[in-house]
Amino acid sequence: MRYEGPIYRPPSEADSLLIQATVGCPHNRCTFCMVYKNGPRYRERPVAEIEADLREARRLYGDGVRTLFFPAGNTIAMRTRNLAYICRYARGQFPHLARITVYGSSSYIHHKGQDDLAELADAGLTRIHVGLESGDDEVLRRIRKGTTAQQQIQAGRWVRGAGMQLSLYVILGIGGRGRSIPHARETARVINAISPDFVRLRTFVPKINTPLLQDVQRGAFEMLGPLEVLDETARLIEGIEAETTLTSDHYTNYINLEGRLPRDKPRLLDALREAMTWDTSRFRPFFVGDV
Repeated sequence: MRYEGPIYRPPSEADSLLIQATVGCPHNRCTFCMVYKNGPRYRERPVAEIEADLREARRLYGDGVRTLFFPAGNTIAMRTRNLAYICRYARGQFPHLARITVYGSSSYIHHKGQDDLAELADAGLTRIHVGLESGDDEVLRRIRKGTTAQQQIQAGRWVRGAGMQLSLYVILGIGGRGRSIPHARETARVINAISPDFVRLRTFVPKINTPLLQDVQRGAFEMLGPLEVLDETARLIEGIEAETTLTSDHYTNYINLEGRLPRDKPRLLDALREAMTWDTSRFRPFFVGDV
């Protein structure tokens, strides 16, 4: 099996077979992301190569593989007919597959449209991981996400309507001090409008070789401290009324929060209030990320 460039997968795909379908990210302008800033340029891998890798995986692991993740950073941008084909081909190689998953940003999901999403679901694509990051249009503009809150709502609803699971990622602190309250409020609003299967929390950590780190260093972006991040998290959770699973499965977060919303909201808010009484020395230190 062959891989090119950085290969990332969600923590929830830790046990999944990884077969690279695309290289790089077609957007590659988000100010907080360092993954593909130095390349490689986005491209689809030839279908014949993907088929060969799937056959090689079948030879190595047998036909018992149950979960498959197609990297790289925005595989939903792959031409629909090709992505649908490799989903079907994978199911032929691995008849016990319970899940096929990709990363996909809202703008590229929206570009696909409802008919293409239905085709992908029919081919066996079962889950899309989407970096929502924020529901605040001003934050989305500042981080150059390339989408709007309304587009994210429509794209998310289309994914759910096609019968696929939707896993949304929220970056705590990505609005800085100046946009913390609207970031929490508007993100909760967008989540409520979509009702995703999962909301996965990440805490903003500046990364090397990114425009946002430069903003932090010159004082143009004021980062939240640990207690401010926890307060923002509480505001977010207070605002979520949709039925969804909340998880914080990431090393950037200050505390672990897992539960079903809105059922577990009181317990999660109690945990946050308790953590906000701690001395800041109990939290992870500030660091600049290099991965």
